[in-house]
Formats: sequence, structure tokens, C-alpha cells
Amino acid sequence: MIVLGVALLAACTLIGVYLGDLLGVALGVKANVGGVGIAMILLIVARLWLSRRGSLTKGVQFGVEFWAGMYIPIVVAMAAQQNVVAAVSGGPIVIIAATGSLVLCFGAVALLSRIGRRDPGSPEVEHGGSVIGGEADPIVGAPPAIPAARRG
Repeated sequence: MIVLGVALLAACTLIGVYLGDLLGVALGVKANVGGVGIAMILLIVARLWLSRRGSLTKGVQFGVEFWAGMYIPIVVAMAAQQNVVAAVSGGPIVIIAATGSLVLCFGAVALLSRIGRRDPGSPEVEHGGSVIGGEADPIVGAPPAIPAARRG
């Protein structure tokens, strides 16, 4: 049922906010530190766990996917409630954590781009470049192209 997907998200959100508050207390910051991010990670893990067990019905999946699509508005709303001034006045640990996470994200993007890179001389890349350049051979059996003047 769709309600179970929403209930799963609610449980993950409550646990994530609680863990974010605990993390804030541990860091000496009077704010929730990463509660929404923790909640989304818990939601992903729960969805994968249910999927592997075969318990992820279409209704639960729809409820989870709907709220997963609402991720950015939820993050914006949660961030609007954060007291950034209090977090920064908590000490240099906030700046160190922000800089560290930024460096880790840049490193992850660089690593993923190298892992997923194709050989520049491969036939797939060559064909893709010719398609973009408008020089690709027509597909055998395809109808003839309609001139731009006749398209309407």
C-alpha cells in the first residue's frame, strides 16, 4: 500500500532527525547535523532491504518513490529551519567538516568520472560524435528524413 511507503519514509525521517540531533550534540553544535541526509540514506537502505527480501510491493514502492522525488523541497525546508549562525559560532569544527566533505565530494566525482570513462577511440564514442556533428550514416530501413521546410 502507498501508506506503508509513506510510513517507511516517516520512520526514516524520525530516526534521521534524532540521529542528526545526537550528532549535533556530540559535535557541540546547537543544530541538527545531517538529519535529512541520514534519513534519505536510511530510506535507500530500507528500500533495498525490502527489495532483496521480495517484500517491496508496488504500493510501497510508489509511496517511497513519490517522497524520494520530494527530496530537494524537503531539504530546502529543513535547511530553512537550521540556525546557521549558531552552528558556525560552535567552533572551527564546522568549517573543518564542511571543507572535508567538499574535498571528499570532489574526490568522489573525479573517481567516478575515471571509472565510467570510455576509451576516446572506441567505436561507440566515434559514432556518438558523428551523430552529434550531424554526420552519422542513416539507419538502414528507416524512413527518409522530412525536410525542415515541410515539418510545419
